[in-house]
Amino acid sequence: MATRFQEAMFRELPVVGILRGFDTSVVERLARASIEGGLRNLEITMNSQGAEETIRMAVHHFEGRCNVGAGTVVTMDDLERALSAGAGFIVTPVVVPDVIRECVARGVPVMPGALTPTEVWEAWRLGADLVKIFPADQLGPAHIKALKGPFPKIPLMPTGGVTVETLPGFRKAGADAFGVGGPLFDATRAEAEDWEWFREQARRFVQAYQQS
Repeated sequence: MATRFQEAMFRELPVVGILRGFDTSVVERLARASIEGGLRNLEITMNSQGAEETIRMAVHHFEGRCNVGAGTVVTMDDLERALSAGAGFIVTPVVVPDVIRECVARGVPVMPGALTPTEVWEAWRLGADLVKIFPADQLGPAHIKALKGPFPKIPLMPTGGVTVETLPGFRKAGADAFGVGGPLFDATRAEAEDWEWFREQARRFVQAYQQS
């Protein structure tokens, strides 16, 4: 299976914007604004209403300008629906062996969630492309630094608690990528249709990464 994932685009700016709980029409506006602000990777969670429709829309409108993936994939059914909709990469909140193996078999980048050293190693052993450290805010950058001791070659993506202010600390600790939800996609701002705020917030995250 050919994947839509553009690795070079991801490596250039490995900040993943996580969209959860927004209607498809709102996601279109949020995605457009954040891409205009410089974001290059979007994750649409499968526990959002209309997730498949939203992924299809995002791929249709933004393929080539950003990587569009699916998050909160916890079952094989979630995986099949996400891939059928066109997701270019898969993110899970925990280590789900069947999902990881199937992604590896199909050549689809997979980023499983883990927290402990045992979970990180298991995800990597199963074939993860990188490991999402979640929830990262519970233990902070020190946890990333500690994990990089025994696992220097495993790419880590802290998720949860990554803000413009904390991103540099996570990067200094050795983080390779960053998952960002609420700090990029504030629901109150979306209700107010303050699209310029989302553009500017994306720019701030881009600058935080590039200058750290």
